[in-house]
Amino acid sequence: MELWDAMSVRTDEEMSGGVPNRSSRVRRVLRGPRPEAVPVLVGRACAVVGLLDIAAGVFPRFRHSRMHTFAEVLPGALGPFAAALSLSVGVLLLLLAHGLKRSKRRAWRCAVALLPAGAVAQFTYRHSPLGALISLALLVALLRHRDQFAALPDPRSRWRALANFVLMGAGSLALGLVIVSAHSERMVGDPSLADRLTHVIYGLFGFEGPVDYQGDTSWTVAFSLGALGLLTAITTLYLAFRPEHPAARLTEEDEARLRALLEKHGGRDSLGHFALRRDKAVVFSPSGKAAVTYRVVSGVMLASGDPIGDVEAWPGAIERFMDEARAHSWTPAVMGCSETGGEVWTRETGLDALELGDEAVVDVADFSLAGRAMRNVRQMVKRIERAGYETRVRRVRDLGEGELERIRQAAEDWRGTDTERGFSMALGRVGDPADGDCLIATAHKADAEPGPYGDLKAILHFVPWGVDGASLDLMRRDRSADPGMNELLIVAALQAAPRFGIARVSLNFAMFRSALARGEKIGAGPVLRAWRGLLVFLSRWFQIESLYKFNAKFQPRWEPRFVVYRASGDLPRIGFAAMQAEGFVNLALPLPRFLRRRAHAPRPCAHGTAERGVRAA
Repeated sequence: MELWDAMSVRTDEEMSGGVPNRSSRVRRVLRGPRPEAVPVLVGRACAVVGLLDIAAGVFPRFRHSRMHTFAEVLPGALGPFAAALSLSVGVLLLLLAHGLKRSKRRAWRCAVALLPAGAVAQFTYRHSPLGALISLALLVALLRHRDQFAALPDPRSRWRALANFVLMGAGSLALGLVIVSAHSERMVGDPSLADRLTHVIYGLFGFEGPVDYQGDTSWTVAFSLGALGLLTAITTLYLAFRPEHPAARLTEEDEARLRALLEKHGGRDSLGHFALRRDKAVVFSPSGKAAVTYRVVSGVMLASGDPIGDVEAWPGAIERFMDEARAHSWTPAVMGCSETGGEVWTRETGLDALELGDEAVVDVADFSLAGRAMRNVRQMVKRIERAGYETRVRRVRDLGEGELERIRQAAEDWRGTDTERGFSMALGRVGDPADGDCLIATAHKADAEPGPYGDLKAILHFVPWGVDGASLDLMRRDRSADPGMNELLIVAALQAAPRFGIARVSLNFAMFRSALARGEKIGAGPVLRAWRGLLVFLSRWFQIESLYKFNAKFQPRWEPRFVVYRASGDLPRIGFAAMQAEGFVNLALPLPRFLRRRAHAPRPCAHGTAERGVRAA
């Protein structure tokens, strides 16, 4: 009886040996795609419809013969106007496609408003119902699945207005040239490429150019070019003067809560103090005993290091982080978490982890300049000391304001890049009164010719790692100083560490350290050697091999660090966002004064406002 009951509840698919039969396939089609797949499918469809609308507005041929008589009853200017409208709607739909893929609510609203206009324009100008029906079908899909498009806006700034002007201007110029050439059979004469380009430029500004057409084609071309120029101007002005939605910043209250967590649990992760960067946002666990700090870069919600606080409360903070990512349709990622952090992240979220590199940690009690392994460092330090250099290691709170200001200015002027680099292992400031426990190691040469910073020649800045550790933040030196300043100051800091109660010091992070180390050993396979060769080649632009070899001088122990990601297809995007956050890629363009971002009060993240009873709009 039990066997009969079990057989009676089998589905048609099970009865056919696990192969879906016709009825199951029909039900699957009627049921539609999975909800999580709808935004991507709709975004792709929107791009296709946009291309169809652009083609309908650009190319006048292939009109439906049965509907052609419909054009004869329309006013004369309606056809050219419909062509310009179809072209404009197509361009806007292409711009909205990416937002629809990311489930953005505002992109959905704009697409719902544009699709009917595009359908009417296609039907009026091309006299074919096919393009209009495709647009209306996409509109129905958008309305049916409207609940899947609820993502909040991204952080934004007005520099996008200038980028839009450059890209839209170039695109309008190229598309305008296609429009002018698409009506070549109605041209008067055979204008040159320079004449056609001049006609496009004039048309974008609303003036008539040197190219003439027969019949009403000149109106169609003029309306289309004018629409492109107007579209470029309107989108640029909108991006320039729309209300900003600035990136969240660390508020004073948030910073105070993070410092309280670090006082209790800061010794767990060497990157913990870097959570106090003020260009990061934070989400706290419901209990307030743990937190995750992050920054949003190019649609990637990028956390760094392990969560702050009690390990038992980490899942609550991670859940808030993932809720925030879903609310904005951001791609979640974690850079540089420890093995314990990676295990918690992957267990709680279902994300994957990949080893990114190793952190060099020196145990102060085991450090010594004696021995053959330390010969090169020992000789370099002795040579620099004989050249007249001396070192000083002090807490920030023990420095006078005048000396701190000289150190800050020197660190700024000695920076080798235009922008400050660092995100996961950089604090972004030196000598702040709130960072009194930070260590500063400085190198001086008294007999040197006094410079703008006196006898100061090099700086190392360390942040606290709990009560008995320090983590290297930045290294800066005068380019005219002797080589070896960084080695000198690291050795000085390690030798002075017991005086400050420091038992462990974290140095630089070495990306792909294990691949470099294994690839240079005897017996390494061809794949590993090829991978190492690629890393060495990339080291010409990024400090990969050089950081590994520099850290290895001090005989550290290596602690693995991981990147946590959602899908392998997200890794290129996460890597590019991390390079932006670390300062290796700078996409910000200089803006005119009237477009530059105005100062705003720090805005807490959505969960922070929700805790205060207000949900961020």
